[in-house]
Amino acid sequence: MANTAVASNTPFMWEGTDRNGKKIKGKSLATDEATVRADLRRQGVVPTRIKKQSKGLFSGGGTITSGDISIFSRQLATMLAAGIPLVQAFEIVGNGHENAAMQKLILSIKADVEGGSSLAEALSKQPLYFDDLFVNLVESGEQAGALESLLDKIATYKEKTEAIKKKIKKALTYPAAVLVVAFVVTTILLIFVIPSFEDLFKGFGADLPTFTRMVIDLSAFVREKGFFIVVIVSGAVGTFLYFKKRSRPMRHFLDRMMLKFPIIGPILQKASIARYSRTLSTMFAAGVPLVEALESVAGATGNIVYETGVMQMRDEVATGQRLQQAMENTDLFPNMVIQMIAVGEESGSLDEMSGKVADFYEADVDDAVDNLSSLLEPMIMAILGVLVGGLVVAMYLPIFKLGAVV
Repeated sequence: MANTAVASNTPFMWEGTDRNGKKIKGKSLATDEATVRADLRRQGVVPTRIKKQSKGLFSGGGTITSGDISIFSRQLATMLAAGIPLVQAFEIVGNGHENAAMQKLILSIKADVEGGSSLAEALSKQPLYFDDLFVNLVESGEQAGALESLLDKIATYKEKTEAIKKKIKKALTYPAAVLVVAFVVTTILLIFVIPSFEDLFKGFGADLPTFTRMVIDLSAFVREKGFFIVVIVSGAVGTFLYFKKRSRPMRHFLDRMMLKFPIIGPILQKASIARYSRTLSTMFAAGVPLVEALESVAGATGNIVYETGVMQMRDEVATGQRLQQAMENTDLFPNMVIQMIAVGEESGSLDEMSGKVADFYEADVDDAVDNLSSLLEPMIMAILGVLVGGLVVAMYLPIFKLGAVV
């Protein structure tokens, strides 16, 4: 439903005059020019020019990322706090956005709100971009008459979770990218450089060192079987990604293994605890009942092991179990976290204590990623040196041997 609305509507640029005769201009999302003209007249605007927005030479549809949603949340919260009406805030944010897809999404939500839908209802029509947690918090804000403060909490929550995601991506992407570069360089040497040395060595008339012979044989194997290796590896990776996306047991196994992985595992565990605590704090501060909040918290942890554990906690809390005891039963949380949550339960400040836990673990993840980067740099340089340097040494060994004989 949401995707159809976004895809079928088109942005129109318009100019006109308001009730006071002042010239104004803006952008609206509609199916055709007649609909735009009718909408403007209902708003008291006399249109003088309406034109369908054309795409630039290099502009495409664009994609909407979680970072775009985070920025949008902050922009909307800031404008409402400044006293700008909701519909006008959507128009300002939408018109000023460079991403065409995000622009369409915002103007589509604006059209729903103008049509009489609540903001929560309008957002719920876009489930790909606004999850249940986001919609539930907005709905709570609308019902309590505190939409501005709730949007500010949502924006803060989104910014914190995005920062954690970026840190985790940095920890995983940097070493992977360097290793890929090392693999590409090694492959190029094996396919294009080693054969030149092999032709040179044939004129030596002497046995080659074992290490050199091994490298030459590896080069021949890669040249002869390289295509089949690429096909097999690509097929294996594609199959892995297919089942990883669609098989919950496989995702559970992989997430559990990643949590046990040296160095990376503790960082992922801390990140999941930070997300759990941040989401719990935001939901509870918004007045969402604990059992209902835990369901949204589960999906926000970013790890299926913690998601399953939090859903188990929700079931136990629903039967009257204290949150502290339910957390202990999962065996997923450090004692310090459990004790702070227990203090929050006892003092009636669960949102505040959860926020403190989130602050602590977010800072801990920052430090861990920085330390990991410092640790990995020399290790990666050593790997590069062994791979590339080993090939170079293998090729020069026969030359050194010949020089020694002479």
